[in-house]
Amino acid sequence: MKNTAIIIPTRLGAKRFPNKPLAKINNIPMIIHTLTRGLESGVGKVFVATPDNEIIEIVKKHGGHAIMTGNHPNGTSRVFEAFKKIKNDNVDLIINLQADHPQIKGSSISRLEKLMRENNSPIGTLASLLTKDETNDENVVKVEVEMDLKEESFLKAKDFFRIKQNSKNEKIYHHIGIYAFTKDALTQYVKLPISKLETKRNLEQMRAMENNLVIKVGLCDSAPLGVDVEEDLLKVSKEMNKL
Repeated sequence: MKNTAIIIPTRLGAKRFPNKPLAKINNIPMIIHTLTRGLESGVGKVFVATPDNEIIEIVKKHGGHAIMTGNHPNGTSRVFEAFKKIKNDNVDLIINLQADHPQIKGSSISRLEKLMRENNSPIGTLASLLTKDETNDENVVKVEVEMDLKEESFLKAKDFFRIKQNSKNEKIYHHIGIYAFTKDALTQYVKLPISKLETKRNLEQMRAMENNLVIKVGLCDSAPLGVDVEEDLLKVSKEMNKL
């Protein structure tokens, strides 16, 4: 039997927003909102991977599963350590869910899992339509694909970037920071050295791209608001109150 595991990598020591996972949105820690979104997807067990006891205690207090990890250069390597500690040999698909996307829909997570199961791709992710205001916003990561994304599309990513000068390609979308890896692809990824574009663009997916690991992209109906700085909490709170 094949199984999917959702792993949420997180830590307290983020430079731009220390203690971010425990910041409260509507009186609930952000990490618990994200954990809940993972559970709502219904695709498999959800684990929070962290080096911080405080996060582990909060997760367990709310009935969730948490895995203690060491320190890591990025979230994907933390996910891999947690995956190795999961006592289930049948997990063959791992979803890396970003802790600072508490507004992501459970249906988006399950959509990515479905696309990965139905298509042959080592790595998958999601994207939504790019608004005009987002085009030159460096905080919005973009993904370029081969052709227009449609509801059932799962297309090969050509590039990921923040700003691309003089691009006439209209097949550029708002990348959503969620990744699905096959077990083999995740194992392969963490063994690769940090790549030039990964460092230059501060985008860890470029390591896969520069080593010819295919990333496929599915369409999502909207991009969830992320929490990068403390000021984003109010925006996210207002949006979540609309649900």
